[in-house]
Amino acid sequence: GIPGHHHVKPSSCTAREHPPASTHSNMGSGKPRGIQSARKLRTNRRVNRWADLDYKKAHLGTWLKANPFGAASHAKGIVLEKLGIEAKQPNSAIRKCVRVQLIKNGKRIAAFVPNDGCLNYIDENDEVLLSGFGRSGHAVGDIPGVRFKVVKVANTSLWALYKQKKEKPRS
Repeated sequence: GIPGHHHVKPSSCTAREHPPASTHSNMGSGKPRGIQSARKLRTNRRVNRWADLDYKKAHLGTWLKANPFGAASHAKGIVLEKLGIEAKQPNSAIRKCVRVQLIKNGKRIAAFVPNDGCLNYIDENDEVLLSGFGRSGHAVGDIPGVRFKVVKVANTSLWALYKQKKEKPRS
């Protein structure tokens, strides 16, 4: 033949064409198919959902352990000490907070005291009512690591004391 041209047989590909797509088999798809496979699919999905970190976080139940309030919206506690927590950069302030020991489980947390001068209404060993700080477990704004705020002191709302609608009960 001609140099550099190897003789090639006419291709026999035309004889072995793929079957039409409609009869395509599902084998090798890696999942069970068919009329009795529902249990298998369901259990596989149930097992593999735990690899999804958001699913895991929502369903493991560890948030209950991590949350000082348990599952409650508010909690009462006893004031251990008053703190001045420095605001994060770029702000410069001393945010007035209190260290509180919760009555229901003994956990100690820091809570923010809102409004100007309200720290003066709070004394050590007072009973205070705390609520979340509005970001469900995240610190707010420039106050590092404080996730709760004081709502009442000695069963009187801080707002009423601040607005001088009520006097703090002498105990």
